[in-house]
Amino acid sequence: MKKMLDNVMTQAAKALRGWPSRSVRLFHHNDADGLSSAAILSLALVRADFDVARVCLEKPYPPVLTKIFQERGAVLIFADFAGQIAPSLAALNAGRNLVLILDHHPALPVADPGVHHLNPDLFGFRGDRDASASTTCFRFAQILDPANRDLAYLAVTGAVGDGFYVDGRLAGMNREALASSMEQGQIIVRPRTGGEDYDLQMNAHGGPVKHLAADLDVMGGMGFFQGGPEAAIRVCLKGFDDDARRLRTHLAARREALYRAEVERLQTGGLKVTGRVQWFSVAERFEGIGVKMIGDFCRFIRQREFIDPDGYIAGFQPVPDRVPGLGPIRFDAVKVSMRVPPQLEGRIRDGHMPGLDRLLPEATQAVGGFADACHSLAAATTVPPGSEARLVAALSRMIPVEPERSG
Repeated sequence: MKKMLDNVMTQAAKALRGWPSRSVRLFHHNDADGLSSAAILSLALVRADFDVARVCLEKPYPPVLTKIFQERGAVLIFADFAGQIAPSLAALNAGRNLVLILDHHPALPVADPGVHHLNPDLFGFRGDRDASASTTCFRFAQILDPANRDLAYLAVTGAVGDGFYVDGRLAGMNREALASSMEQGQIIVRPRTGGEDYDLQMNAHGGPVKHLAADLDVMGGMGFFQGGPEAAIRVCLKGFDDDARRLRTHLAARREALYRAEVERLQTGGLKVTGRVQWFSVAERFEGIGVKMIGDFCRFIRQREFIDPDGYIAGFQPVPDRVPGLGPIRFDAVKVSMRVPPQLEGRIRDGHMPGLDRLLPEATQAVGGFADACHSLAAATTVPPGSEARLVAALSRMIPVEPERSG
């Protein structure tokens, strides 16, 4: 498995080095994993004498892709998404550009020499336990140049940010990145009951890795329209300066106020229940922040007393018709994010209940929406406005009314 993945990464690195253009357009997600991935790739590519222009995306929406693939002769890299739509990217590209996909979500293979799909999911690794996007990018960076091993701490940061552990510990490719960071004195491991914690031990970074990952999430999501992703990438590479600290503090305070108000609304009749799905819409109340935050809010409430521990959680937030760095784009879409309470999470991991990667893409397709980058315990898609109730009804038909019990 590992050797096959390394082989395709080696081929991609060779194609990249041999490409006539030295300019790269890097498209990446705005959570801790996507921001860590962007930081890894940016520095690795600059070290290899490429010019890198970054665009942070919340998802590779079809209207965005249409605009991106007007390029000719470019190097286009997608980090932390696009694995599930690789065939669509190949069709849009039509051989005009060199395309690299460094993702870890459930993926579809593509047979196109101009599209290099570097997703561990295609080689037997699980993106919700073995490999984050950041560890995928770290592996590619090392193949591009072994000197990039000094970026191991960012691979661990992205993996911790995504929170996919095995028995409370990083596993698979994520653990290999952790081992590299420990060898370099970047991170130490602190055993605890039920798992491990990881602490940064660097001049620019100190303290728990999970705190850095949480800060990146806030900056990339809450600050999506305020330069947050670029500030977060600078933090990844250089640590916090005064401006970054002020931005993080402002965004965290705004998030706290928004979440407090929304929790109160849900507790007073704002939460709807259809079968095993408990759902809500934030309407325009989250206006001006990234739609990533609807998923973060679902995570925030998943253990609250008003949440059914056996019910799936779905939240809806309208998608703004603009992308920083790309300008106005008409989406006419609503994002749906789903999470699950801890009790249901265990039943999904055991295979007794269906995962979100199975449920949400199928239900989204049924209402004419767009699906990419779904995990079993955390998933998000977009659907047409006004289709929210139909999506929930489609989900409910797919979910057993009562929890399945093993014999």
